[in-house]
Amino acid sequence: MNNKKTYIIAELSANHNNDINLALKTIDAIAKTGADAVKVQTYTADSLALDVDNEYFGPKKTGLWKGIRPYDLYKKASLPYEWHKDLQSRAHELGLDFFSSPFDLEGVDFLEKLNVPIYKIASFEITDIGLIKYTASMGKPIIMSTGVADVEDIKLAIETCRSVGNNDITILKCTSQYPAKIEDANLSTILDMKERFGVDVGLSDHTMGSLVPIAAVSLGATVVEKHFILDRSLGGADSSFSMEPQEFKDMVDSIRNVERALGSVSYEVSEESKLKRRSLFVTKDIKKGEALTKENIRSLRPGHGAHPKIMTTIIGTKAKKDFLKGDPYLEF
Repeated sequence: MNNKKTYIIAELSANHNNDINLALKTIDAIAKTGADAVKVQTYTADSLALDVDNEYFGPKKTGLWKGIRPYDLYKKASLPYEWHKDLQSRAHELGLDFFSSPFDLEGVDFLEKLNVPIYKIASFEITDIGLIKYTASMGKPIIMSTGVADVEDIKLAIETCRSVGNNDITILKCTSQYPAKIEDANLSTILDMKERFGVDVGLSDHTMGSLVPIAAVSLGATVVEKHFILDRSLGGADSSFSMEPQEFKDMVDSIRNVERALGSVSYEVSEESKLKRRSLFVTKDIKKGEALTKENIRSLRPGHGAHPKIMTTIIGTKAKKDFLKGDPYLEF
């Protein structure tokens, strides 16, 4: 990741709708937005749930996926392992990084064979210390979403990465609602996270629109991740909170403009700008030897005369030369 600019990730997630051609077309569209990377998710239904129908694994009773068993949802939403190589190749052809969120150790092993450059730990896996430790041990930069993590969870996840010598850690402020409410973004937490945990901080965003990620960048977010879809009307598990191509491009352009506006810490003032400031001018003709007073010297724009700070020290002294009304007052 390039720390000189925000690393912008387009999340494919389940928006392939079990069609590899749609997935490839989606990557083509991502490349045109100016994103830095496309991220996928590497799992099978068995990585996340059991194929049983009880109170824990039965149909969801609320939310976006109400009435659907987790196992069935994950089976439909998962990206087939055999697609990964083709999607990676297309991403690389288009200048995009390609990486993934693994959900089990077998997924990490599979992604290692693809030599992905980064790993992402999803929000709901933040307490899977075994998965985090194994993933971090690969020695690649690791990004972790914190949507369902409290302070102790985040500390433990970071300590787990460091315990295997991996210090290249970015944590993402995340609100695990789908879609998320803007009033629940709590972006001020980004500032606290940077100070509290001593790692890079970014944003994984599920709100509609680009306001939240743009604001996050202004607060110092180094990574922004948003779900991407060719067209929300295609439907699918994540379609309702995913960005369409033009929306994503507009977000990328806005983030880049924010970066330009943020610039760097500077108190330098150009010579041109200095001339816009106030300075001392002669307001009445003054003869050499005549007393300088508040009536014949004033602070005015522009900045061709002496600094106004000397006003109190020169009042009552004698002019060292003749001055005409309108001359800048300069000491000799």
